[in-house]
Amino acid sequence: MISDWKALFDSVKEKNYSKTLHAFLQDEYQNYTIYPPRDMVYQAFKLTKPSELKVVIIGQDPYHNPGQAMGLSFSVPRGIDPPPSLINVYKEIQSDLNIKMNFDNGDLTPWAEQGILLLNAYLTVRAGVPLSHARPEYDAFINDVMVYLDSLDQPIVFMLWGRFAKQYLPLIHNPKHIALTASHPSPMAANYGGWFGNHLFSQCNAYLEKNNVAPIDWQIK
Repeated sequence: MISDWKALFDSVKEKNYSKTLHAFLQDEYQNYTIYPPRDMVYQAFKLTKPSELKVVIIGQDPYHNPGQAMGLSFSVPRGIDPPPSLINVYKEIQSDLNIKMNFDNGDLTPWAEQGILLLNAYLTVRAGVPLSHARPEYDAFINDVMVYLDSLDQPIVFMLWGRFAKQYLPLIHNPKHIALTASHPSPMAANYGGWFGNHLFSQCNAYLEKNNVAPIDWQIK
């Protein structure tokens, strides 16, 4: 429930950028087709409680084609073809953990329900226009989110894939947390090396288990 994030959102709503962002989104949703649907903008926070958080996976902005964006980074609703980046994530999981992934299902809700925060830095996008909502207000918001996440006391694995996500590495200071980095799983980046064979998922589970936290069941069926 988003109410579990009250401390974070109470602090955010007092910031000037919050008011500016709210007004911008009001206008955008009124005048354009915006993804994800408005009631799913904060879906990542609705599905994962801070007290149960184990892993953070940071994306850039939502998918900009119809029916894809669902408020969770990298995820698409069941019935929508998983995009190439997610296919490459599945391939690496299969290889790393020797488990069978369902390449026809891109809905990562089961991950979120296990304590994985699937967070896009920019929570919204105009239809057909990638990075159209790459605004300083969202930059300020994600920075505040990262500072809050770093303040949490339990072991957390931050997965930072690609140059964009890696810019948040300096915000992770808590010795109980770990950052696992790799190139982005997009075909362009993955095919040049740095994604396949990274073993991030087994490393993540090993870190959680070492700290007496139940590992993630990464299998999507």
